[in-house]
Amino acid sequence: MNKIGITGGIGSGKTTVCEIFKLLGVAVFHADDEAKNLQNNDPQIKNLLIELFGGHIYSTDGTLDRKKLAGLIFNNTKALAKVNAIIHPAVRQSFLKWAENHREAPYVLYEAAILFESGYASDFDKNILILADEKDQIERVIKRDHLSEAQIRQRIKNQIPDIQKIKLADYTIVNNNEKLLFPQVIELDKLIRKDGKIR
Repeated sequence: MNKIGITGGIGSGKTTVCEIFKLLGVAVFHADDEAKNLQNNDPQIKNLLIELFGGHIYSTDGTLDRKKLAGLIFNNTKALAKVNAIIHPAVRQSFLKWAENHREAPYVLYEAAILFESGYASDFDKNILILADEKDQIERVIKRDHLSEAQIRQRIKNQIPDIQKIKLADYTIVNNNEKLLFPQVIELDKLIRKDGKIR
Protein backbone atom coordinates (compact mmCIF):
# COMPACT_ATOMS: atom_id res chain seq x y z
CA MET A 1 0.00 0.00 0.00
CA ASN A 2 1.35 3.37 -1.03
CA LYS A 3 1.08 6.40 1.21
CA ILE A 4 0.43 9.55 -0.80
CA GLY A 5 0.61 13.07 0.58
CA ILE A 6 -1.77 15.69 -0.79
CA THR A 7 -1.53 19.41 -0.11
CA GLY A 8 -2.21 22.87 -1.46
CA GLY A 9 -2.37 26.46 -0.31
CA ILE A 10 -5.27 27.94 1.61
CA GLY A 11 -8.37 27.97 -0.63
CA SER A 12 -6.76 25.78 -3.28
CA GLY A 13 -9.56 23.21 -3.10
CA LYS A 14 -8.02 20.39 -1.05
CA THR A 15 -11.37 19.39 0.45
CA THR A 16 -13.07 19.23 -2.96
CA VAL A 17 -10.28 17.19 -4.53
CA CYS A 18 -10.23 14.78 -1.58
CA GLU A 19 -13.99 14.29 -1.88
CA ILE A 20 -13.50 13.23 -5.51
CA PHE A 21 -10.82 10.75 -4.46
CA LYS A 22 -13.25 9.39 -1.83
CA LEU A 23 -15.87 8.89 -4.56
CA LEU A 24 -13.26 6.73 -6.33
CA GLY A 25 -12.92 4.58 -3.21
CA VAL A 26 -9.75 6.13 -1.82
CA ALA A 27 -9.41 6.49 1.97
CA VAL A 28 -8.32 9.97 3.05
CA PHE A 29 -6.74 10.94 6.37
CA HIS A 30 -7.25 14.63 7.17
CA ALA A 31 -4.26 15.73 9.24
CA ASP A 32 -5.74 19.07 10.31
CA ASP A 33 -8.92 17.40 11.58
CA GLU A 34 -6.87 14.90 13.54
CA ALA A 35 -4.76 17.73 14.99
CA LYS A 36 -7.96 19.41 16.24
CA ASN A 37 -9.16 16.11 17.68
CA LEU A 38 -5.90 15.56 19.56
CA GLN A 39 -5.77 19.14 20.84
CA ASN A 40 -9.28 18.74 22.28
CA ASN A 41 -9.18 15.14 23.51
CA ASP A 42 -5.64 13.92 24.16
CA PRO A 43 -4.82 14.64 27.85
CA GLN A 44 -1.06 14.65 27.29
CA ILE A 45 -1.23 17.13 24.42
CA LYS A 46 -3.67 19.34 26.33
CA ASN A 47 -1.32 19.43 29.32
CA LEU A 48 1.68 20.29 27.14
CA LEU A 49 -0.19 23.15 25.47
CA ILE A 50 -1.40 24.46 28.83
CA GLU A 51 2.19 24.34 30.14
CA LEU A 52 3.25 26.50 27.19
CA PHE A 53 0.43 29.04 27.11
CA GLY A 54 -1.70 28.67 30.23
CA GLY A 55 -5.12 27.18 30.87
CA HIS A 56 -6.92 30.16 29.33
CA ILE A 57 -6.33 28.75 25.83
CA TYR A 58 -9.02 26.14 26.59
CA SER A 59 -12.71 27.01 26.88
CA THR A 60 -14.77 25.91 29.86
CA ASP A 61 -16.05 22.93 27.86
CA GLY A 62 -12.48 21.69 27.41
CA THR A 63 -12.09 22.60 23.74
CA LEU A 64 -9.10 24.53 22.49
CA ASP A 65 -9.74 28.19 21.71
CA ARG A 66 -8.04 28.06 18.33
CA LYS A 67 -8.35 31.79 17.69
CA LYS A 68 -6.62 32.54 20.98
CA LEU A 69 -3.84 30.06 20.24
CA ALA A 70 -3.47 31.42 16.71
CA GLY A 71 -3.06 34.91 18.14
CA LEU A 72 -0.25 33.69 20.38
CA ILE A 73 1.73 31.85 17.70
CA PHE A 74 0.92 33.72 14.49
CA ASN A 75 3.96 36.00 14.53
CA ASN A 76 5.99 34.02 17.06
CA THR A 77 8.10 31.46 15.20
CA LYS A 78 9.52 29.93 18.41
CA ALA A 79 6.06 29.35 19.89
CA LEU A 80 4.81 27.95 16.58
CA ALA A 81 7.77 25.56 16.42
CA LYS A 82 7.00 24.33 19.95
CA VAL A 83 3.35 23.69 19.08
CA ASN A 84 4.34 21.89 15.88
CA ALA A 85 6.82 19.73 17.83
CA ILE A 86 3.92 18.61 20.05
CA ILE A 87 1.22 18.16 17.41
CA HIS A 88 2.94 16.89 14.26
CA PRO A 89 4.50 13.71 15.71
CA ALA A 90 1.19 12.82 17.39
CA VAL A 91 -0.74 13.29 14.14
CA ARG A 92 1.87 11.22 12.32
CA GLN A 93 1.43 8.36 14.79
CA SER A 94 -2.35 8.54 14.40
CA PHE A 95 -1.94 8.34 10.64
CA LEU A 96 0.30 5.27 10.81
CA LYS A 97 -2.26 3.47 13.01
CA TRP A 98 -5.07 4.54 10.66
CA ALA A 99 -3.10 3.39 7.60
CA GLU A 100 -2.75 -0.09 9.10
CA ASN A 101 -6.53 -0.45 8.82
CA HIS A 102 -6.25 0.23 5.07
CA ARG A 103 -3.15 -1.84 4.30
CA GLU A 104 -4.99 -3.86 1.64
CA ALA A 105 -5.76 -0.72 -0.37
CA PRO A 106 -3.59 0.21 -3.38
CA TYR A 107 -2.96 3.58 -1.73
CA VAL A 108 -4.24 6.04 0.86
CA LEU A 109 -4.08 9.83 1.00
CA TYR A 110 -2.71 12.01 3.80
CA GLU A 111 -4.17 15.49 3.37
CA ALA A 112 -2.35 18.34 5.12
CA ALA A 113 -2.20 22.09 4.56
CA ILE A 114 1.49 22.32 5.47
CA LEU A 115 2.82 19.02 4.16
CA PHE A 116 6.05 20.48 2.78
CA GLU A 117 6.44 23.07 5.53
CA SER A 118 6.18 20.40 8.25
CA GLY A 119 9.04 18.36 6.79
CA TYR A 120 6.93 15.19 6.51
CA ALA A 121 6.59 15.13 2.71
CA SER A 122 9.63 12.86 2.41
CA ASP A 123 7.81 10.21 4.47
CA PHE A 124 5.40 9.55 1.62
CA ASP A 125 5.82 7.47 -1.53
CA LYS A 126 4.59 10.38 -3.66
CA ASN A 127 3.08 13.81 -3.10
CA ILE A 128 0.26 15.66 -4.88
CA LEU A 129 0.05 19.44 -5.03
CA ILE A 130 -3.22 21.27 -5.76
CA LEU A 131 -2.68 24.58 -7.51
CA ALA A 132 -5.04 27.53 -7.78
CA ASP A 133 -4.78 31.15 -8.82
CA GLU A 134 -4.26 33.44 -5.83
CA LYS A 135 -7.34 35.47 -6.82
CA ASP A 136 -9.48 32.31 -6.68
CA GLN A 137 -7.92 31.27 -3.36
CA ILE A 138 -8.75 34.62 -1.78
CA GLU A 139 -12.34 34.63 -3.07
CA ARG A 140 -12.95 31.07 -1.79
CA VAL A 141 -11.57 31.77 1.68
CA ILE A 142 -13.48 35.06 2.03
CA LYS A 143 -16.72 33.15 1.33
CA ARG A 144 -15.77 30.17 3.52
CA ASP A 145 -14.07 31.75 6.54
CA HIS A 146 -15.20 35.40 6.30
CA LEU A 147 -11.60 36.60 6.66
CA SER A 148 -10.31 39.84 5.22
CA GLU A 149 -8.20 39.83 2.08
CA ALA A 150 -5.23 41.10 4.15
CA GLN A 151 -5.56 38.17 6.59
CA ILE A 152 -5.68 35.66 3.76
CA ARG A 153 -2.68 37.19 1.99
CA GLN A 154 -0.74 36.96 5.25
CA ARG A 155 -1.57 33.24 5.54
CA ILE A 156 -0.54 32.66 1.93
CA LYS A 157 2.71 34.51 2.65
CA ASN A 158 3.41 32.19 5.61
CA GLN A 159 3.33 29.11 3.36
CA ILE A 160 5.99 27.98 0.91
CA PRO A 161 5.24 29.61 -2.49
CA ASP A 162 3.63 27.31 -5.08
CA ILE A 163 6.57 27.84 -7.43
CA GLN A 164 8.78 26.06 -4.87
CA LYS A 165 6.19 23.42 -4.00
CA ILE A 166 5.90 22.43 -7.67
CA LYS A 167 9.53 21.34 -7.58
CA LEU A 168 8.86 19.22 -4.49
CA ALA A 169 5.63 17.59 -5.72
CA ASP A 170 5.38 14.46 -7.86
CA TYR A 171 1.97 15.32 -9.29
CA THR A 172 -0.08 18.51 -9.65
CA ILE A 173 -3.80 19.11 -9.95
CA VAL A 174 -4.88 22.51 -11.28
CA ASN A 175 -8.06 23.87 -9.71
CA ASN A 176 -9.08 26.81 -11.85
CA ASN A 177 -11.93 27.71 -14.16
CA GLU A 178 -10.14 26.33 -17.22
CA LYS A 179 -9.35 22.72 -16.27
CA LEU A 180 -12.03 20.41 -14.89
CA LEU A 181 -11.17 18.69 -11.61
CA PHE A 182 -12.89 15.32 -12.11
CA PRO A 183 -10.90 14.23 -15.20
CA GLN A 184 -7.61 15.25 -13.56
CA VAL A 185 -8.34 13.28 -10.39
CA ILE A 186 -9.59 10.23 -12.33
CA GLU A 187 -6.43 10.14 -14.46
CA LEU A 188 -4.20 10.54 -11.43
CA ASP A 189 -6.06 7.79 -9.58
CA LYS A 190 -5.50 5.44 -12.54
CA LEU A 191 -1.82 6.34 -12.64
CA ILE A 192 -1.30 5.69 -8.92
CA ARG A 193 -3.24 2.40 -9.02
CA LYS A 194 -1.30 1.12 -12.03
CA ASP A 195 0.03 -2.34 -11.13
CA GLY A 196 -0.71 -1.50 -7.48
CA LYS A 197 2.65 0.24 -7.28
CA ILE A 198 4.29 3.53 -8.09
CA ARG A 199 7.50 2.94 -9.99
